[in-house]
Amino acid sequence: MTPAPLRKLPPLLLAILAALLPAACSRPANVETGNATRTLHRGIGPEPSSLDPHLATQAGDYAVLSALFEGLVAEDPVDLHPVPGAAESWSVSPDGLVWIFRIRGNARWSNGAPLAAADFAASWRRVLSPALASENAGLLFVLKNAAAYHRGELADFSRVGVAAPDARTLRVTLEHPVPWFPRLLQHWAWWPVHLPSIARNGPVDSRANNWAVPATLVCNGPFTLKQHRPGQRVIVEKNPLHWDAPSVRLDAIHFHPIADLHAEHRAYLSGQLHLTEGIPPAKIPASRRERPAELRTDPLLGVYFYRVNTADPRLSNRLFRRALNLAVPRAAITGKLLRAGERPASAFVPADLPGHKPPPGVATDYALARALLAESGVPAGTPVEILYNTSDNHRAIAEVIQETWRRELRLDVTLRNMENKSVLEARAAGAYQLLRSSWIADYLDPMSFLEVFRGDSPNNHTGWRDPAYDALLDRAARETDPAARDRLYQEAEQLLLAASPVLPIHTHVHAYLKHPAVRGWHPTLLDHHPYKAVSLDPEK
Repeated sequence: MTPAPLRKLPPLLLAILAALLPAACSRPANVETGNATRTLHRGIGPEPSSLDPHLATQAGDYAVLSALFEGLVAEDPVDLHPVPGAAESWSVSPDGLVWIFRIRGNARWSNGAPLAAADFAASWRRVLSPALASENAGLLFVLKNAAAYHRGELADFSRVGVAAPDARTLRVTLEHPVPWFPRLLQHWAWWPVHLPSIARNGPVDSRANNWAVPATLVCNGPFTLKQHRPGQRVIVEKNPLHWDAPSVRLDAIHFHPIADLHAEHRAYLSGQLHLTEGIPPAKIPASRRERPAELRTDPLLGVYFYRVNTADPRLSNRLFRRALNLAVPRAAITGKLLRAGERPASAFVPADLPGHKPPPGVATDYALARALLAESGVPAGTPVEILYNTSDNHRAIAEVIQETWRRELRLDVTLRNMENKSVLEARAAGAYQLLRSSWIADYLDPMSFLEVFRGDSPNNHTGWRDPAYDALLDRAARETDPAARDRLYQEAEQLLLAASPVLPIHTHVHAYLKHPAVRGWHPTLLDHHPYKAVSLDPEK
């Protein structure tokens, strides 16, 4: 109803006011205000699995964690080569076993306390503690005696290969030479956490300790945690105590967890996001025509695949798993469904990993798949369920595989989708048959992919283990000749593909939308973008 005073105005003026009021009352879009206030708005896909870097499990968690925490070694924004982070320098002994890191004298926690070498030693002890059961603890097994400590075979942590002789010196002793060790340190499992503040909240090695919230999270990265509303937003603000604060050109970042690609796409078009995490495949052709400067299709070192629960009575049958692997319609999925340049993945380790030659992969062969299915003894009409986290893209791929397996193998394939948190719980409990999965490299080496399926890997989640496979990876880890090491990787991957606890589907390409105002955002193989290099150009 029009207010009484306004009803006295002439009709023409009333019409003009009615047209102007919505515009006057509407709020400016996030991008517009963000450009003015140096606030980046970024879509991040699903809600982060955790803001505790020692418990985070998803590649996308890095987007938030890298704003809050910093390890010994940081990444160059263009090609991600290791550069000094919390450590200003490092050196390695001639035998490659002992690394010495020099902590910066001006490194501080966000509460003002000095960052010391002992903080790294204590943090690594937490990651390796059996009680915490960190899924990424295996990344630290290159430390001398770390695996034994994690398994409870060694109680004395002083025998693990990390020591802090003084506040600024960290001495690291490895089980064997690891030439790529600085790249390993770029993973969040190696980042320090502030143990005193965690201890005030409960046991530091308890997964139930809810310390990673704005009121209690103390960090050492370029930003601090201002707000976290699960499912809505994570807000971080510039950390004035960071050692390199003058170089940080953003004042804040708003992370928007939007699992629905179509909803995220609409948010971008309406000016709510500077960056999307993805883009619906069906929207890519139109974006190429209408927004060619904003559509990005960056290379991404990762593989999209299905995990197979080998503990399931039917799927414990190796021939049955092999038949499923041979009947994945990879070319149809990448050629007709996906539109960003993804390639069929016949092997698990991407072929474009620098310095790696993949083994012969798994070619789609329906006739051979049917022959192996018959040999396996698994009858026609056998029910098989594919579980995936809610996403139009995941559903579309699952539907193509469902129809193919029904037609070619005469299996009763059903699909089940759940929200991402529930899928992660089902994965941990082994409550699935086939599980939609993705693996993005943690560092630029085939080991980052292959170690996932070691028998003792917390990230395995398939129930499959093969001592011969583990032995090949152990030999590769100790091999200093790159060509010889890669041959061992190839041999190990051949075992993995033959056993088929995983069904590779396609290599990744990161297709997303980027607003022209975003500067310092470079295509990288790991989709890492150090925020200290990122800025916003208000003129755009």
